[in-house]
Parts: sequence; C-alpha cells; structure tokens
Amino acid sequence: QIQQLNFQSINQSINMDVVQAQLQSLRKKLDRFPILEKAEEATKIPKEYLVIAGSFILLSLLFFGIGAGSLCSVVGFVYPAYKSLLAIESKNTKDDTQWLIYWVVFCFFSTIEVFTDTLLYWIPFYYAFKLAFLLWAMLPQTRGAKFLYDSFLKDFLKKNESKIDAALDEAKRTAGTLSQEIAAATAEISAAGMSAAAGY
Repeated sequence: QIQQLNFQSINQSINMDVVQAQLQSLRKKLDRFPILEKAEEATKIPKEYLVIAGSFILLSLLFFGIGAGSLCSVVGFVYPAYKSLLAIESKNTKDDTQWLIYWVVFCFFSTIEVFTDTLLYWIPFYYAFKLAFLLWAMLPQTRGAKFLYDSFLKDFLKKNESKIDAALDEAKRTAGTLSQEIAAATAEISAAGMSAAAGY
C-alpha cells in the first residue's frame, strides 16, 4: 500500500513537471507580445494563464454559438486581408496567387452561405466547423483554398463561365433600370414636396 502511494505521488510529480515545462515553453513564446506583458502587470496574473483562459472563453463562445458568426467573419477577413496587402507589396507572385485563390473560395462559400443561412443555423457546432474550415483554407501550412480551387472550383467556374457572365450582365442591366426608376420616383416626390411647400 505504501509502495502504491509512493508510485502515485511520483507519477503526479512527473505529470506536474510536464505541465510546468509546457507552461514555461508557452511563456517564452508569449514574451514576443508586449501587450501581454502589460496585461500581466495590470492583472497580476501570469500571461500564460491569461492566454489559456482567453482561448478557453473564445472556444466556449464559439462552441455555444455566442458571437460565433462575427468571430468567423473577423478571422476569415482580417488576417487574409493583411496577408493580401503584404502580397501586393512583395515582388513574389506566388503569394499573390495564393491569396487571390483564397478570396475566390471565401466569396464562393460566403455566397452559398447567404442562401442556406437558415438551414446552416440548425447544424450543431456549425461555426466551430466554419472557423476550422477558414483556418484550413487560409493558413500557408495547409493551403486548403488552393486545394479546393484546383480540385473543384476551377473546373466548375470554367464550365459555367458563360452562364456567370450572362447572369452578371443581366444583373447590371436590372440594376441600371432599377436605379433609373428610383431616381425618377425620387425626383417626382421632391417636385411634389416643393410644390406643396410653395403652396403654404
């Protein structure tokens, strides 16, 4: 019995050493961010615990769908937009292609999402899957957007290019006609308002 207790305490000690080593490793990685230093000084809580707690809260919100749509939109837009701006300024054209492909994939799935939004709302953990998908699509380690484009979207878009162009032309004509009708109606309302004001 004593030997078993000694073995358990040694095992717990080893586990704590592993946890402490992981926390120290995380702390070294977080030393690069001065804002975390300030947060640590202000709260008197070690920055590695702040990051772990913040990550847990963020994942919990995502898991339960509270603000998850906004979080997915920010993640899917901010980092890729920043990397796209860097790609525009660099002389390397490979990164330009990568981010153009990402934006094609992002817009394609955003368009689909607009029409299926009410159905997608009922899928459990939809936003968690969406966030994972966006990360997979954008990160340079995975290059998921390029994979999707090469294996599916490229053929689909080339096959339907004439239909897409025709739909865009029709939308442009409809928008032009609609804007002319709105302008005419606005002018009519303004004229009627001015004549009514002049009558007073």
